[in-house]
Amino acid sequence: MAVTSTNRSVKSGAVWKLFVYSSIGAFMFFVPVTIGGTNTIMLDHAVTFLIGSIGPVLPYYALAIIGAGAVYPFANGTWRRSALDVVFSLFKVLGLGVGIMMVFGIGPSWLFEPDMGPFLFNKLVIPVGLLVPIGAVFLALLVSYGLLEYIGVLVQRVMRPIWRTPGRSAVDAVASFVGSYSLGLLITNRMYRQGKYTAREAAIIATGFSTVSATFMVVVARTLDIMEYWNLYFWGTLLVTFIVTAVTVRIWPLSAIPDDYHPDAEPSPEEQVRDRRAAVAWASAKETASAAPGLGKNIFVNVRDGLVMTMAILPSILSIGLLGLVLATYTPVFDWIGYIFYPFTWALQLPEPMLVAKASAVGIAEMFLPALLVAESVLVVKFVVGVVSVSGIIFFSALVPCILATDIPIPVWKLVVIWFQRVILTLVIVTPLAFLLL
Repeated sequence: MAVTSTNRSVKSGAVWKLFVYSSIGAFMFFVPVTIGGTNTIMLDHAVTFLIGSIGPVLPYYALAIIGAGAVYPFANGTWRRSALDVVFSLFKVLGLGVGIMMVFGIGPSWLFEPDMGPFLFNKLVIPVGLLVPIGAVFLALLVSYGLLEYIGVLVQRVMRPIWRTPGRSAVDAVASFVGSYSLGLLITNRMYRQGKYTAREAAIIATGFSTVSATFMVVVARTLDIMEYWNLYFWGTLLVTFIVTAVTVRIWPLSAIPDDYHPDAEPSPEEQVRDRRAAVAWASAKETASAAPGLGKNIFVNVRDGLVMTMAILPSILSIGLLGLVLATYTPVFDWIGYIFYPFTWALQLPEPMLVAKASAVGIAEMFLPALLVAESVLVVKFVVGVVSVSGIIFFSALVPCILATDIPIPVWKLVVIWFQRVILTLVIVTPLAFLLL
């Protein structure tokens, strides 16, 4: 009798956490609220409030994060894992140098042109430095208390036919998209090493779902000034990203990756849920909520991980982002690459087709750069480029080194090919939607 009472207590607590915590997380990310004449999600309101309240302190806060990010690879030794890690670690040091010049107003005059250093620092570095740690608090509520498990079990039946991955990858895919690519890749690599994914399945998830988080998408939407269309932008990007992935899994190079398990793992294929799917989903959600850590610990862990991610991203924005912006402004490099996409943007009858093509090309360096290039363009162009920058997934400032740090067997040149395929497919799919919905 006592055991039954305990079980009921656990289930009751699990249901409470599932509904309350998940609802708070969903509210913060997906429900627009009008405050002070501005209609946007509460997370964006919180960041705007902080920027207005403690604005003078924020450059020094951002510089401290950048400094920590520049030191971190050398402190933990990850800088010497590979030649690529050496390059990216040096870029982080370069980012620290740029940050010091921006905060203290020293350096060449071109760096302080409004669309160069100040734009990167004020429009990206400071908002990202706030959004990621604050967003991590509410992502903890959104992804840790059973909501994703409930959704994941319900969509198991479509994962294998559409994306050629196990049903268990549904949670992985949604966590990657809603949470972060670093979280998603951590889960994916662990599942591959445990024999729960094959090499091909792990590569599909890493390159098809591990895009930037909802938090980063807020930064993109803010930069493009399309927060009033936030829900359309978020759900549209999710839909387009998953459609593009359904195509890329069926073509080379993803289709040619061996469907083998990790050489050191014992294969553990998934058991399919065939009956009473809703009941199993509900049980899985309650089990996750019951097993979740305490709220304080969960938030602490997520904020800590968010700060580590912020440390990795901010120096890259100021180094690789600045390099990309300089190349885009003062050289024809991305114009040349953009000509690859120009036939598509022209045929799709997009306004300013060459600008869209150039913005699509520059995304391979850093996913924020396309938004910077079209920030003053018309709404359709901003929406299309905003979706392309996320759905393209592959970018060298952060995601590529993260993938290369895993055991997933996919080389850099194949990542570039997959990026090219994804950009073209995204342009073809999202453009008609943008003309229809905007």
